[in-house]
Amino acid sequence: MAPAALEQENHARDADFNRVLHGKSAQAEGGFAAMRGKDADAQKAAIDEYFKHWDNKNAEEETDEIRAARRAEYATLTRHYYNIATDFYENAWGASFHFCRFGPGESFNQAIARHEHYLAHQIGIKNGMKVLDVGCGVGGPAREIVKFSDANVTGLNNNDYQIERATRYAEKEGLSHKLNFVKGDFMQMQFEDNTFDAVYAIEATCHAPELEGVYKEIFRVLKPGGVFGVYEWLMTEEYDNENAEHRALRLGIEQGNGISNMVKVSEGLDAIKGAGFDLLHHEDLADRPDDIPWYYPIAGSFKHMSSIWDVFTIARMTWWGRGLAHRFVGAMEKVGFFPQGSQKTADSLARAADCLVAGGEKKLFTPMYLMVGRKPE
Repeated sequence: MAPAALEQENHARDADFNRVLHGKSAQAEGGFAAMRGKDADAQKAAIDEYFKHWDNKNAEEETDEIRAARRAEYATLTRHYYNIATDFYENAWGASFHFCRFGPGESFNQAIARHEHYLAHQIGIKNGMKVLDVGCGVGGPAREIVKFSDANVTGLNNNDYQIERATRYAEKEGLSHKLNFVKGDFMQMQFEDNTFDAVYAIEATCHAPELEGVYKEIFRVLKPGGVFGVYEWLMTEEYDNENAEHRALRLGIEQGNGISNMVKVSEGLDAIKGAGFDLLHHEDLADRPDDIPWYYPIAGSFKHMSSIWDVFTIARMTWWGRGLAHRFVGAMEKVGFFPQGSQKTADSLARAADCLVAGGEKKLFTPMYLMVGRKPE
């Protein structure tokens, strides 16, 4: 695969579009409350720009050219995905946009936090270190890792709306002195060489057009001897691109999650080594013999629920919970409370959830392939 051409950054353009689309909605509590403050025309533009990559492009007809076009516009694709999906994420999942393993008796929020702590422990984040969070979302993991380690964390994100929300949450929790959030493309970071003591990415670098490119940038900004840890979204070695069912699952995951080019585990390992890292550890955490599957919340599986406090999180993901949400979003869109295209976005996210569950059940996909690499001294 040839290296992907990089999109030219235009922060002023992005900031202007963010102001028009989101207005003051970044100051809302989040979720459906934030959706009411969008500009209708800008929302339509974001939805059209995102779904142009997917509409009328099914798995049977997918070509290398179609995938190359997505890779060529990786930054715009990802930015608009989070313009339209962030409020849905916060409403259904919370402020940490990732999956995790679950232990017996462990609540959803406890498991999410433990998953973040585990990565911080694996790469040795300690008090006072200067750490980079690549693709930080609205800053949920960064805030948790600061509280866990007392490190100083910089969050990198190419979506202005998420940066505004992350900054607001940090201020609200009194963590602004330990956290800052920076606009940028992780394929072409503006940081100097050898800047950070450690770097991590939690289910974010899957948005890159090719993994070796983003891992090389991480290698560049990491200090010699520093450690990088990532939870990567990858197709397993069981995935067969010639199998129509497999291909449809991959495409459903990509479409519903803003991913231009997902690859297999072997390619991920080649990428981190090719970037120059000494690979210290790698493991598919989703393949551990856990009694509770990582995908149980999006499968709406009450039998795996360990805490009564999680009932609303799981209920949202059941067939009837999604049906109620579908009707609610559709009704709000019709009367003008939610912007046009909200239901289309919700439908895409629901399809992605189904594909993620199927991919997990069939062992074709993992959202938590752990790779830990050290930059040589």
